[in-house]
Amino acid sequence: VYLVSVGGLSASFMADCVTKVELSISCSDLLDKDVGSKSDPLCVLLQSSGGDSWTELGRTERLKNTSSPSFSQRLRLDYHFETVQNLKLGVYDIDNSSSDLGDDDFLGGVELTLGQIVSSKTLTRPLQLKKGKPAGKGSITVLNALNDMAACCLFYVQDTFGKSDPFLEFFKQGDDGKWQLVHRTEVVKNNLNPSWKKFSVPLQTFCCSDLDRPLKVDCSDHDSDGSHDLIGSFTTKVSELQKAEQGVTFDCIHPEKQKKKKSYKNSGVVSVKSCKLLTQYTFLDYVMGGSQINFTVGIDFTGSNGDPRSPNSLHYMSQDGTNQYLSALWSVGQVVQDYDTDKLFPAFGFGAKLPPDYQAAHHEFALNFNPTNPYCKGIQGIVEAYRMVLPQLRLSGPTNFSPIINHVASIATQAAQSNSASQYFVLLILTDGEITDFDQTRDAIVRASRLPMSIIIVGVGPADFKAMELLDGDDGKLRSTVGEAVVRDIVQFVPFRQFKDVSVCVCVCVCVCVCVCVCVCVCERVVCCPYTASGQELRKETKFRFILAVHPHQELKSRAKE
Repeated sequence: VYLVSVGGLSASFMADCVTKVELSISCSDLLDKDVGSKSDPLCVLLQSSGGDSWTELGRTERLKNTSSPSFSQRLRLDYHFETVQNLKLGVYDIDNSSSDLGDDDFLGGVELTLGQIVSSKTLTRPLQLKKGKPAGKGSITVLNALNDMAACCLFYVQDTFGKSDPFLEFFKQGDDGKWQLVHRTEVVKNNLNPSWKKFSVPLQTFCCSDLDRPLKVDCSDHDSDGSHDLIGSFTTKVSELQKAEQGVTFDCIHPEKQKKKKSYKNSGVVSVKSCKLLTQYTFLDYVMGGSQINFTVGIDFTGSNGDPRSPNSLHYMSQDGTNQYLSALWSVGQVVQDYDTDKLFPAFGFGAKLPPDYQAAHHEFALNFNPTNPYCKGIQGIVEAYRMVLPQLRLSGPTNFSPIINHVASIATQAAQSNSASQYFVLLILTDGEITDFDQTRDAIVRASRLPMSIIIVGVGPADFKAMELLDGDDGKLRSTVGEAVVRDIVQFVPFRQFKDVSVCVCVCVCVCVCVCVCVCVCERVVCCPYTASGQELRKETKFRFILAVHPHQELKSRAKE
């Protein structure tokens, strides 16, 4: 057995900001479309290519005569954190050799995003027929794994099984004690001493990255009608397979034969040649390891935006119920929300006078008017709170950023002190750009640059945003009023007016140097990361480049090693 990684991250890998993901599919209680037998299911993976168009990315193998299949062929695709990847899984009953699914019975499907899959580890959904009709009691389960560590297995038989067409099936023990299929080898035809090809399985898939998790290996004699005969089984774990260099063998035991014959020893001996473990870490290691991206929104309600009742106001609601503030919020928020388990986002406003007295302007008020619970349910919840509160506000001033930055920084400080690196904080500020407390804001940013926190400022409206560009620090390190420089560049500014007709997105990735990059991008290719493992700049020109490099954070390093 070889357990190896897929190799180091290349420059092009980092430039594309891509991670490889593998999906393992199983189903239960599928509809039976065949007369006198169960269905012969296959699962196909499709990705939205815009509108009603879908592109096929891959298929599992076809399994015969089963209503609860566990497919061994994993579905591989590229994962882009910075985009919403809409997927469709469809299950079909295959009764012919044609690759065209048009003449096969549709057993059900499900639509979801890759972000939902990645953030859930294991995701089970009910299958639906066309037009949303339930597909009986059928359900589909998706397990995701990274291929940053792979199990490349090489098995051979030391003692004969007898004349057979053997293949191996590998099962890991789930938390519920049940065995879950993780891999099935090819069939070796008519061979007394078979040797199977080396195969690759992510360690997460193989044993949930737990080297002592029980594994069961079944060796069976293949039958073309699907009624395979068990030759024998054995149990092991990866920590035992790692001893393969010293020579590891396992007796293949058939339980019924063992009961019948006292002299029974085994039905053959399976030998393992070697086992090696190599590791590389990606952003998904953080997500799947329990790290959370905490998304907070701050919205500018100062008088410079104009009276919301006037069509000239940046807060003016068009006939379709949107404006530039909401468009910017949707563009960034729809990407981030899949990576927050409870989908509860704190949202604040600043620069407005509040009912009932409308006295002093508030610079950090809960958008839902509930200061003890400022959380909104998803991005839609923030939108609803915004629409509810807007008519009740009196836009005022001044435009102060520092209170909301300090608010998020205080929470990030508590998280950093836990030494778990399980939380990272992203503050999105939507503003028309006329900042008043510039000195207090840069002091707050310098202090926050030591924390697991980043700030995205989206400029709305026609202002020149010179102050925002200074906070961004692309032309040099931002310094506090006493000359202290930021530890890392945590601010990214983008004027929404230049890119309101294209998608604005947030990208977070973890590089070979274990640094975090938070990027706001409006191009198809994001240059990420701008720093190599040696710390040298690797920035490349693109049509639009908005890169925020976040230097190594010790807690994140520790989290990655875990």
